[in-house]
Amino acid sequence: MKQSLIIFSFPLISVLISAWGFQPHKMINLNAIYSLPPDLAIFYKKHHFQIREFAVNADKRVYIDPEESPRHFIDLDKVDNLDSLEIPWHKVKEKYDEKLLLSKGIIPWQMDKSYRQLVLAFYKKDIQRIIKISADLGHYTADAHVPLHTTSNYNGQFSNQIGIHALWETRLPEMFFNKYKLMVGKAKYIDNVLKFSWETVKESHSLLDSVLKIEKDLSSRLPKILHRSYIQRGQQIHTNYSDLYVINYHQELNGMVQRRMKKSIHSVGSLWFSAWVDAGQPDLSKISTNSILDDSIKFDINNIPKGREEWH
Repeated sequence: MKQSLIIFSFPLISVLISAWGFQPHKMINLNAIYSLPPDLAIFYKKHHFQIREFAVNADKRVYIDPEESPRHFIDLDKVDNLDSLEIPWHKVKEKYDEKLLLSKGIIPWQMDKSYRQLVLAFYKKDIQRIIKISADLGHYTADAHVPLHTTSNYNGQFSNQIGIHALWETRLPEMFFNKYKLMVGKAKYIDNVLKFSWETVKESHSLLDSVLKIEKDLSSRLPKILHRSYIQRGQQIHTNYSDLYVINYHQELNGMVQRRMKKSIHSVGSLWFSAWVDAGQPDLSKISTNSILDDSIKFDINNIPKGREEWH
């Protein structure tokens, strides 16, 4: 008989997740390449365009694949007996209802699953699979470093802070990314990826109170008229947080966004490196890559209904 998680009950909601925004996701994958040892870096540098561009495929799949959404988050605030979940996915499904687990997100297990898939792709020297899975693993790992991906209050909808999702992980990186110093040093071997994944989301969750409180305090201090402004995205004009608001929030976070991005980069590189080591450090230099195609998902994201809304 399966146990019940201590959890608030509400229907399964698919999630729109664009952690870091599209461009920062690409740059996280690209910068992770420079943390790799020479033998592996040669391969990733050779395929840096696909590794970078495919970094956003997982977000795009949210719009067309109902099974994709839960892979990007986990609502730690809705789980009471957390320690009992830090076991492999096939074991946790034996103890708990799978639909309930999916409704609260499965990102730690997805990181572990993608890692194992990458090890197999390296072992088989399947270049296309290595590229695709590396890009996806980079995406999920980066998402796990975002505090708002660890809570049901993912967009401040329960704390009267609607819009904070896009503010923290899109507006801030967009405005300040070029000023970030993102060199992270050498990738390190990770001997227990599932444990590492859980440690990552728990560390992210520990920052959540600061993410919300700092924005709440700023909102109360700054006159309402200075909160919003009009910005142009493509051919459309939207209301969004003003530059003044974004600058003040970024300053009061005291480097948090840059630190999480740097940690994302190092984690991604370390997972790629560890998968290669676990596969026996195969020599990829002599494999033909003529069949590598642009397999990125292409469609107009603006014309597709969103899942879990960002509550702009």
